[in-house]
Amino acid sequence: MATEHIHDHAHDEEHGETMTRSKIWQVFFYLLGITCIEFFIALYLKPKGILGLGPSNFAYIILTLVKAFYIVAYFMHLKFERLAFKTGIIISFIFIVYFIVLMLAEGSYLNIHMFNMG
Repeated sequence: MATEHIHDHAHDEEHGETMTRSKIWQVFFYLLGITCIEFFIALYLKPKGILGLGPSNFAYIILTLVKAFYIVAYFMHLKFERLAFKTGIIISFIFIVYFIVLMLAEGSYLNIHMFNMG
């Protein structure tokens, strides 16, 4: 059991950074700040029309991607994995998003043409 702990610690040191309590709190406050910014946009800017739908939606997408990065990197420990594992996950994610976009495009194409035929 002691050798497993030493092995895990060595794995963390190999990548130059460990997941300490202060790092967890730091990432938590980053996520809290991003969530507060999203809440501010939704509450004050979007309903009054200061930002149109395009810029506010774009801001939401960017902020959500930043939050997803922090969650996956630190709380799911992907930042501490080897490059080959990271690459495999990222490529799989890209293909999944690509296939979803293709299915949505094809689905709307079929719906438009089926209902316009009659």
